[in-house]
Amino acid sequence: MIPRIHPTALVDAGARIAGDVDIGAYSIVGPDVTIGAGTRIGPHVVVTGSTTIGARNRIFQFASVGEIPQDRKYGGEPTATAIGDDNVIREFVTIHAGTAQDRGVTTIGNGNWFLAYTHVAHDCVVGDATTFSNNAQIAGHVTIGDYAVLGAYAGVHQFCRVGAHAMLAAGAIVSGYPAKPAGTNNEGLRRRGFSAADIATVRRAYKTLYREGLPLEQARTALAQAAKDAPLLAPLVAFLETSDRGIVR
Repeated sequence: MIPRIHPTALVDAGARIAGDVDIGAYSIVGPDVTIGAGTRIGPHVVVTGSTTIGARNRIFQFASVGEIPQDRKYGGEPTATAIGDDNVIREFVTIHAGTAQDRGVTTIGNGNWFLAYTHVAHDCVVGDATTFSNNAQIAGHVTIGDYAVLGAYAGVHQFCRVGAHAMLAAGAIVSGYPAKPAGTNNEGLRRRGFSAADIATVRRAYKTLYREGLPLEQARTALAQAAKDAPLLAPLVAFLETSDRGIVR
């Protein structure tokens, strides 16, 4: 099969494009780009840098993927962007490559939705099945766990993490002004197949961490003990053990 490339698109001869890819009018694809099967790129999209895009992604008009990072430390080093399968990247989304000072690659998993005007900065790691609502922005070196939801205009400060299944309210700022926890995402957990018993376990863990007045180290110890009988708490325990910047609390 031959890719369907609009006559006005500029696709470098060095780009590796699967046979059933669509590339729309006036889009630009650079020489170090790989695009997987079934991906559709709309008009006026720019995909540049050392960028790998997997299968069945849909990238809408005016998105920019793989551009150099917005970081004063960046000095032209070879860095990369890696995007998995089945992602939706809407209008005016920007996803930037990594920096040599960190991972060197910005990584996005599978099945994510990036709504209009969202931004993924350099060296970020985004898991699977996340949703970035309109204008959600994450700074450099941020990690977003699977199934996380970022509300419209939510922001995440550099080097912070958002855990799996977390939800940030519209306009929320992680690590500032001040950020505060508001409860467990019960409806989101139900939609993802968690049982009533599982959700009750998560709520008890939340109470231990946020409502019992325990010092953080004591709360960590209590949750680690609880996880021995409730393995679904293991990701929370691991998150707390590897939190270099502390947690919203």
